[in-house]
Amino acid sequence: MANVPRSFLQVAAKEEEAAPPLRVVQIEGLVILKIIKHCKEFSPALVTGQLLGLDVGSVLEVTNCFPFPVREEDEEIEAEGANYQLEMMRCLREVNVDNNTVGWYQSTLFGSFQTVELIETFMNYLENIKRCVCIIYDPSRSNQGVLALKALKLSDSFMELYRSNNFTGEKLREKNLSWVDIFEEIPIKVSNSALISAFMTELEPDTPVTQCDYERLQLSTNPYLERNVEFLIECMDDLSMEQQKFQFYYRNLSRQQAQQQAWLQKRRSDNMARKAAGEEPLPEEDPSNPAFKPIPEPSRLDSFLITNQISNYCNQINGVAGQSFSRLYLMKALQEN
Repeated sequence: MANVPRSFLQVAAKEEEAAPPLRVVQIEGLVILKIIKHCKEFSPALVTGQLLGLDVGSVLEVTNCFPFPVREEDEEIEAEGANYQLEMMRCLREVNVDNNTVGWYQSTLFGSFQTVELIETFMNYLENIKRCVCIIYDPSRSNQGVLALKALKLSDSFMELYRSNNFTGEKLREKNLSWVDIFEEIPIKVSNSALISAFMTELEPDTPVTQCDYERLQLSTNPYLERNVEFLIECMDDLSMEQQKFQFYYRNLSRQQAQQQAWLQKRRSDNMARKAAGEEPLPEEDPSNPAFKPIPEPSRLDSFLITNQISNYCNQINGVAGQSFSRLYLMKALQEN
């Protein structure tokens, strides 16, 4: 059989369909420094910016970024922000810099980023970009000696369910979706050019003693732990309120079912009397009856996000407390000696 020539669009569409899943987010070292600088300068205020790069196979390369201006919730200012974004990308294109949008970055405070707004931003990006990521940077946690940088994306199963806007218990069980299946964390790989690596080697002193070495001797982690515990308590209160919504829903559902059974029994007894009198029986279902009006089940999305936040705070408290105990035991042994 002779080979049928295909157009470039057909080849591109086939390549796009056969694209492998995203495995690694490769970020230039300069991009990480830009993100850290922007987030720390405005901390504790939350900031965001655009990620630029290339989508190559299973690797998403982030080669550049630029910050978004701090704006208020106003339509005119939002329009100015969109114009600023387009103008920045036009300028980058003129100087031959990668201007393909691959996602965005944003700062967070004590890991409190799992919100409905983040999901909506993901869905807005996915309307124009097939694959995008969000880089989360936490300056408060980085002060504890950890580079709190992570790349997130929405799972495919969650996106399918979010588009249908059906987060009932039955649908979640059908899709086998739990609170841990909302976000997927993608491994981050830092990439530097050979010239930058050589320059950093030249800058490295013979006896390196960095600020991080001194920070390891800091024994006080009370402020960080206190804030995490405060946020954890708030999340527990929010989760309790969500559970009260479901308890109220199930009480109403049980009451409605009891009313339906009582109404059906009465209707059936009336039909038996009508049959005995030779009359036509009445239908057993009456859509106009308020007892048969379905009660909408509350969405479980908020409770899933709150559970994600609780898990995040618990992991942070566990990690910091473990390091603190190790330091305290070490200092106690040194003092005894």
